[in-house]
Amino acid sequence: MAVSAFSYYLLTFLNTETMSKMGFNLLGIICAIPFISFAKEYPDLGKVTLSGIITERITGETLPGVNIYIPDLKTGAVSNMDGSYKIENLPSSKVLVQVTYTGYKSISEIIDLSLTTTYDFALEEAVNELHEIVVTGLTNALEQNRTPTPISTIPRIELLHNASTNIMDAIARQPGMSQVTTGVGISKPVIRGLGYNRVVTVMDGVRQEGQQWGDEHGIEVDEYAINKVEILKGPASLSYGSDAMAGVINLLTAPTLPDGQINGNVLANYQSNNGLIGYSANLAGNKNGFIWDIRYSGKNAHAYQNKYDGYVLNSGFKENTIGGILGFNK
Repeated sequence: MAVSAFSYYLLTFLNTETMSKMGFNLLGIICAIPFISFAKEYPDLGKVTLSGIITERITGETLPGVNIYIPDLKTGAVSNMDGSYKIENLPSSKVLVQVTYTGYKSISEIIDLSLTTTYDFALEEAVNELHEIVVTGLTNALEQNRTPTPISTIPRIELLHNASTNIMDAIARQPGMSQVTTGVGISKPVIRGLGYNRVVTVMDGVRQEGQQWGDEHGIEVDEYAINKVEILKGPASLSYGSDAMAGVINLLTAPTLPDGQINGNVLANYQSNNGLIGYSANLAGNKNGFIWDIRYSGKNAHAYQNKYDGYVLNSGFKENTIGGILGFNK
């Protein structure tokens, strides 16, 4: 635009009968200056084609989808399925060629197109070491290597090996853990001496508030549905709210099955001290993206008995739980 404006005003100034011929000659010289400069930098523009093969350095296999780019000319190409590439309409001069591919080290080389028009690239795999990833049941994942508070994980097989009457009774033997209990049916978690509304209990991301109040309020969850328990021992108020002064009990159910699988199981246990009979039946599956996981559990116990008092009246209990999920993944 600057050349055109200058030429216009110059012609206006020289627009006389005697100077018109000189003005047009001068205009032609001014307009040709940029093209002369570009032609000097890139002679024989549009006459050269750069081509070659992209391979993996160690195996020698061809790599499709590799980006080959010439930043100075703002042109490039992508390698084909056989690893070949071709870039046309290039100047016969030295150009900087950049080769990039996900998972491999980038290459930047200057190629003299006046001497060669075929150039192959061999890419070397880039190795990046990542930190361990820890996935928890909440959106705020906790990384065991970095968090200042310890996390204990109790798998399902360990929970089944413990002789207990409820889920809190099963984890009360862990280091730093204990319980407040008013009988075989009600147990409340205690972490390092703190309990009630100083401990947050979560099941599959949903906070369980009932255990925070009176002594007769226990954890209202189906213990047979628990697949894993994570115990965070220490202050966690920033992640879980002000209630988590002592720590967090994170209860996790089993993940959904892979596509094409159907599993079922039946559990039962008996305890002689109060005649406790517990049982649970579960059916889960995944067929073409349609998922389901249905469970029914029950417990029945009569009054507790000891050698001093005999039967302790009003200590029996009965529980019935049914729950499940239905979903469609596509």
